[in-house]
Amino acid sequence: MNKYFLTTIAILTSFLITNSSKAENPAHVQQLLETNQCMGCDLQGADLSETHLIGADLRRADLHNANLADANLEGADLDGANLQGANLDHAFLTNATMNYANLNNVTLTYATIYDAQLYGATMNNMNIQNASIFETNIGVGGEYQELIENE
Repeated sequence: MNKYFLTTIAILTSFLITNSSKAENPAHVQQLLETNQCMGCDLQGADLSETHLIGADLRRADLHNANLADANLEGADLDGANLQGANLDHAFLTNATMNYANLNNVTLTYATIYDAQLYGATMNNMNIQNASIFETNIGVGGEYQELIENE
């Protein structure tokens, strides 16, 4: 009987450990898709690939490890968002704001990034291979800092 009890505890413990990994809040994903607004939402690991999030309010959202491949984020507000490890392959980020965002380990291969704002964003180990970047300051050294010219 004791052996049966220990086996049950071991199975339940392993089940709880594997299901305790952090994932997106389904209600937040639904809110974003229905309203295009999800400030401060938990979208960690969410599959938002091929979504149209034009002008979306994602300020301070947790998009850690989210899949945003082929997403249209034109004009989206991602200020202060955590995008660490996110997949933004082929994403469209024209006129997006990502001030103070965490862009560490983000994949932006073949992404289109025109006129995006990145003041104070951290950008360590980004993959920008074959990305189309214009009028956007992707900083070397891990952080974008606004340059001030003395006249």
